[in-house]
Amino acid sequence: MYFRQLLNEETACASYLFGCKTHSQLAVVDPHVDLVDEYIALAERESMPIVAVFDTHVQADHVSGLPRLVERTGATAYLPEGAGVAFSHHALTDGESVRLGNAEIRAIATPGHALAHHAYVVTDHTRGDEPWFVLTGDALLVGDAGRPDLHAHGDHTVEEMARTLYCSLTERLLTLPDHLVLYPSHYSGSVCGRGLSANPVSTIGFERRHNRALRLKSEDAFVEALLDDIPPAPEQQAAIIAANRSGLALAETP
Repeated sequence: MYFRQLLNEETACASYLFGCKTHSQLAVVDPHVDLVDEYIALAERESMPIVAVFDTHVQADHVSGLPRLVERTGATAYLPEGAGVAFSHHALTDGESVRLGNAEIRAIATPGHALAHHAYVVTDHTRGDEPWFVLTGDALLVGDAGRPDLHAHGDHTVEEMARTLYCSLTERLLTLPDHLVLYPSHYSGSVCGRGLSANPVSTIGFERRHNRALRLKSEDAFVEALLDDIPPAPEQQAAIIAANRSGLALAETP
């Protein structure tokens, strides 16, 4: 498997380019609009097309590169079912898999940071039939859990979102094997969490033992901690969400 983690230091966002070299198929997960040229250049260097582009959720802190990548490569766009975007895409259901040659990407619904949020469990079948790593989006970060307020609205209060995230972590992500490598969508410097590590990679087992959000004794304690001292909202949050739902550039949104 070809695999690259790409970091945008300005926004502390991590994105991923990976796929099957045998069958020449690449995917990008959580692309940043500022790195679109770089994803394409890496794919061209490997002489492999980008055929799939995934977002774990509708981002609130930066503009997604998904629409631009799809436009330039002809790849299929994948988002969680219920993401509420206005452009053509494949709506992934919980447990659904996408196969790219020997690479398999399985969606796991992990709502809480956003109502429609997926983690993606990836298996390289050339190495074995067990998953190798999980892309956790903004649900589980290295050192903390994702904030619950950015997508809270209406009946979905911040507290309810925090409780939903607790269930996603304890009933979904923490049921994965300890050895599974964990790649988040943000790291230290991002406003999407507090006390994040500057190291943008971990394992499920290490986070289980050392992540402060996962060491709390109860759901109520988790919610109380997550609601305490929430960082300021990202600049242009509403405009960024609108751009990511419409598929338009930030300057093109009303």
